[in-house]
Amino acid sequence: MQSTQESQETVEALQRRIEELQAQVLQSQKLAAVGQLSASVTHEFNNILTTVINYAKMGLRHKDEAARDKAFNRILSAGQRAAKITSGMLAYARGKGDRRDEIDLAQVVDDVLILVEKDLQMNRVKLQADILAHPVCEVSVSHLQQVLMNLIVNARQAMGDGGRLFVTVRDSTDGSGMGEISIRDTGPGIPAERLPKIFAPFYTTKEADDAGQGGTGLGLSFCREVVEAHKGRMRVESTVGQGTTFTLKLPLAVSEKERKSA
Repeated sequence: MQSTQESQETVEALQRRIEELQAQVLQSQKLAAVGQLSASVTHEFNNILTTVINYAKMGLRHKDEAARDKAFNRILSAGQRAAKITSGMLAYARGKGDRRDEIDLAQVVDDVLILVEKDLQMNRVKLQADILAHPVCEVSVSHLQQVLMNLIVNARQAMGDGGRLFVTVRDSTDGSGMGEISIRDTGPGIPAERLPKIFAPFYTTKEADDAGQGGTGLGLSFCREVVEAHKGRMRVESTVGQGTTFTLKLPLAVSEKERKSA
């Protein structure tokens, strides 16, 4: 028979292995998201290239300075959008591990929305982003991006026939000194009896989609773990037939608290 110490060591080894496997599953989900987004990003790049080519032709065709300036400005704008999409994809795919930086939550949201905007359009989801404040928090940008990506993909999948997605950034109104991000969809909603289990590891309400996303029961569990690791809070509110709202609250960075109290 195993001694108590040996049994404890076995349990600890199994726990480490479970954590390693969970990390591998989450990484595969992240790469699957990049793969799925590549289709919509390719479509967007095609639009950008069409813009560049058409305005380059316009610049060559017209000799007056005003027309050429307009063409050059449109080409510059298209090139800057392409650069922003590329840098966003690279940052999301590579990440920076657990490194934390002080950053405007609105910027993190904007970077993620650039990546998912075309995917939402292709799935008939109308996006409304409301930036009501610019709370600065100390976060792992890579992990927060994955949290937002998970929640947005979940919302899009819930609205199989299209719908509306509302993403809001604000200062928390409860005086808790936190920044807040909410993601609300107009999907079918989650039955009340399922809500208490929604963040439990391996609990899922859906099957994986054609791109292999979802269905593992680890996405929302990961989201809550990340938020709580930042000493934040995450809640879900849902009404069947109306939709679901996930709200993240993250502590303001020390420098931001000092600025607001000055």
